Amino acid sequence: MTQHAQPQQDFDLEAYLALTPEKASLPALTVEEEAGPLAKYFHETIPTPDPEHLAMMAEPCDPAKAIGPEQLNDLLDPGYLETETGWCNLENGAGFIANRMFYPNATAEMFDWWFAWHPMQDLRYRIWYPDYHAGTKISPQDRARLMDASIPLSERNQGCVHHVTENTGCGMENIAIHFLSPEDMGFDMSRFKRPNIASFAGGFGLSAPVIRKKDTIPAPAIMCHTFREKDGGLEHRTRFWLGYLIKDKRPELMLPPGIAIPPFVIKGLAEHCVHEFTRLGEMLPRIHAELGAGPIA
Repeated sequence: MTQHAQPQQDFDLEAYLALTPEKASLPALTVEEEAGPLAKYFHETIPTPDPEHLAMMAEPCDPAKAIGPEQLNDLLDPGYLETETGWCNLENGAGFIANRMFYPNATAEMFDWWFAWHPMQDLRYRIWYPDYHAGTKISPQDRARLMDASIPLSERNQGCVHHVTENTGCGMENIAIHFLSPEDMGFDMSRFKRPNIASFAGGFGLSAPVIRKKDTIPAPAIMCHTFREKDGGLEHRTRFWLGYLIKDKRPELMLPPGIAIPPFVIKGLAEHCVHEFTRLGEMLPRIHAELGAGPIA
């Protein structure tokens, strides 16, 4: 598995980005979409997060109880780390986010399916969090990979790039999410196994406002979602490190000396994470039961 997506000659990224302001306006569903099986998910009431859980994102946590991306393999230990839900600035200015959730009746296979299935169409991404998720795009090569039944479902998304348009708390942005294999993320593969991990989705993202200036530098972040099987469902542990990329299986801080990620940016993404995964955890068993059979298409 290559770490970075290779240039894809038949995917005109600039042409796609030119269309994203319209996506960001969150247009009404088309007549065809309204007649399809996803419309009911788009129009249903989105569940509200548990107030006590959301309140844990109200103020920054103690940076001494956070971990940096260099400690990624701590997520493979049994038990829990000091901060499982919270956010802060690290000493080097980077942003840290942790979030832990439990999804009743969900399985690792459902999440493997979701990360291969939802990037195939805009509406599949929009129903996840309709007021904040505007659309998604993948290259023809990545589409072919996600549909390739010879690749295990848990691995199909690795190496793909999702070009998503969403609002993570600071307005609509275009984010190129480069999904990596766990090995390319830097995980110790001798420890990467059940019961301490059952599923994974992660990589790094580069984000910029939908309406941006030509000299805008995309903002980097590492994203890591790990899942453990628990009685009655699945436990989801998230980590974000804002200001970092992954290069040669190692995290690299991209912030200039003396620069820190603004706290409101970190908090916005932390709260967004609670909202969007509250929604997905409630929806996933239902939508997988309805649409999860058969090949990805």
